[in-house]
Amino acid sequence: MTRYALKIEYHGGPFVGWQRQSGQPSVQETVEQALRRLEPDAPGIAAAGRTDAGVHAMGQVAHCDLAKDWDPFRLSQALNWHLKPAPIAILAAARVAEEFHARFTAVERRYMFRLLVRRAPATHDAGLVWQVSHPLDLSAMRAGAAHLVGHHDFTTFRSAMCQSASPEKTLDEMTIEQIDVPHGQEYRFRLRARSFLHHQVRSIVGTLERVGAGAWHPDQVRAALAARDRKVCGRVCPPQGLYLTAAGYPTDPFAGSGSGQTGRV
Repeated sequence: MTRYALKIEYHGGPFVGWQRQSGQPSVQETVEQALRRLEPDAPGIAAAGRTDAGVHAMGQVAHCDLAKDWDPFRLSQALNWHLKPAPIAILAAARVAEEFHARFTAVERRYMFRLLVRRAPATHDAGLVWQVSHPLDLSAMRAGAAHLVGHHDFTTFRSAMCQSASPEKTLDEMTIEQIDVPHGQEYRFRLRARSFLHHQVRSIVGTLERVGAGAWHPDQVRAALAARDRKVCGRVCPPQGLYLTAAGYPTDPFAGSGSGQTGRV
């Protein structure tokens, strides 16, 4: 068997999430079905992040084991053929060592959340952004976000269904960018950490939206974090604005594959 890493892009709208669920469409099962069109006995696959229903990916990474020694480019093209018409694309494939594991070898994950501010309904970006109609204060949101960077107990920003052994995580980086769009603004929240708790990103962005709207003072984010109480979290924003943009590894498995990714992400 030869192990391959797959770099995957998908629109999360039609799926119950990444993880396989009996009788419901998942990204994992859809990719596995495409693999079994190539090799009927292909085993299941594992991914860097198990995204929720409606969450998208630009740089999900999964690994698979195949009996045939496939040329990586031909493998990606064959999978893309069999994935039609599902909104999933294999951006790159690469041979990796058998010790490589898409989830456990990863040293960081990166997420982006898109928040659109405008009164007119989103058309081209429908299902791809969270939309609000009221203006937001970028400086206030950045001030609130600054309290969350570093190593903390993120119980306040953790789903009650989270299965992580500990609520303590290190948020290595968080930036917020404002982009002018027709008749509005888009805010892009980018977060980087080794791993995240369930609903952590959506809880953080939803809380910062309250800061931007003027309902919270930026220092209330620090107080909410210190409370370690889910009840004091701001709203949990909807999934359609969230994207898994990249998973980082000690050595980039796709270097030289033509994927455009070089070095550690």
